[in-house]
Amino acid sequence: MQIQVHTNDHIQGGESLVRWVQEEATTRLARFREHVTRVEVFLSDVDGGKSGAVDKRCVIEARPAGRQPVAAHAEAPKVADAFAAAADKLLRSLGDDIARAKDRQGRETIRTAE
Repeated sequence: MQIQVHTNDHIQGGESLVRWVQEEATTRLARFREHVTRVEVFLSDVDGGKSGAVDKRCVIEARPAGRQPVAAHAEAPKVADAFAAAADKLLRSLGDDIARAKDRQGRETIRTAE
């Protein structure tokens, strides 16, 4: 699983932030390792350097093999909080998406079970 991190000019942290995000994403998405080929994390400051209550945004896009990309986003006062919230949303979405794909591949669902 390849993890790419993108930031805008107003997010500080540099290489240490990129390493932290990559490690966290790898840990959180470990159970989907065989399904996801690439993850892209976009971190931005919505207010462009001005202080605000909820001004950090994180968008995470996961690309499952052979499926459409799944994305989630969140906003929070801190980059770490925005990342955590977006990662939690992405985990739920990925789980649902992969479960739907398995159900279409012949497993029993509540709609076809008698």
